[in-house]
Amino acid sequence: MNTSNKLRPLRDEITDLPNLITLLRIGLIPFVLVWIDNYSPGASALACVFFMVAAASDALDGYLARRLGLVTVVGMFLDPLADKLIVLSTLVALVAEDRVPVWLVVVLMTRELAVTGLRAIASQQGLIIAAGRGGKMKTAFQLVGIGFLLIHFRYPILFFDYVLDFRAVGIYLLYLSLIMSVLSALEYIRFFVEAAARQAKELEEQGITRAALKEQARLRREKLRALKKRRLGVLRRRRP
Repeated sequence: MNTSNKLRPLRDEITDLPNLITLLRIGLIPFVLVWIDNYSPGASALACVFFMVAAASDALDGYLARRLGLVTVVGMFLDPLADKLIVLSTLVALVAEDRVPVWLVVVLMTRELAVTGLRAIASQQGLIIAAGRGGKMKTAFQLVGIGFLLIHFRYPILFFDYVLDFRAVGIYLLYLSLIMSVLSALEYIRFFVEAAARQAKELEEQGITRAALKEQARLRREKLRALKKRRLGVLRRRRP
């Protein structure tokens, strides 16, 4: 992040082009949810179009932020939030339309929340856990699978004597994304453990160990107790 961006007020960052695109992505979510319809192929196709535009613009706002040097605090918060809102809200709506099993969405949502919490803890400790290959594959299967589920209906394939069931294909792709979700979650845990071990080793080289920290805490407690005793002694001597 540029030093100039750090000094900018948050209200100014929100009007940067990448952040406006991210807000637009979030604004497309209601259009996706409204047009999901089990009885209208046209409406379902329109829902898929809105969803794909919202999902595809993720690459655009990220590219513009790096290209224009506008990687901001607001952007780092909004971008992953937009991704999760788009995917999770659409999955919940698909459950309501009985297009996807409830348990599958619960597992996918649990994984997203667990990994987000893990990365937040790592960030607070100064550890960076980048998205791994498994996470990127999971996202790809998930987005394409949701697109198929939004189309939902069966359509004949041009130049082939075959009718494609879009809902069935979408379910299979979500199953693949579920496998990749579990594998990538294990990958994130491994990255976290390795990063934590590296941090502990670096701190140990600086003389900052768990035993040293415990000793410092013990000394602080003893100083506080001694200070309290001195204050009590002073108060007793002052009493008539």
